[in-house]
Amino acid sequence: MKFITKRIHAFLDYPVAIALIVLPFLLNLGSSNEIAFYLSIATGIAAFILTLLTNHHLGVFRVISYKMHLVVDFAVAIVFIAAPFVFSFEGIDAYYYWINGAAVLTVVSLHKPELAV
Repeated sequence: MKFITKRIHAFLDYPVAIALIVLPFLLNLGSSNEIAFYLSIATGIAAFILTLLTNHHLGVFRVISYKMHLVVDFAVAIVFIAAPFVFSFEGIDAYYYWINGAAVLTVVSLHKPELAV
């Protein structure tokens, strides 16, 4: 059952972007590899900008289609799931990326297609 609408997704985007920027500090990420710290912050900044540019009701400039936004989210999920293996993250660093990757993948996979008007 797909229930995450474009509107719900838009409301999730800004808090998630901010969390990706703040959580590395709160969780002291980077103990196994400093890339774990910086990757989250860079992704959070990019996610914030992507949300500002997305064509949905909370987008400010609306130059990127919502479909493209979902493609980027999917790519981020794959990168987050792969990052612990590629960069040898361990402990909290690895779990942080696996959990976030799985969460983003879940949100994208539960996206409810819009009806054509």
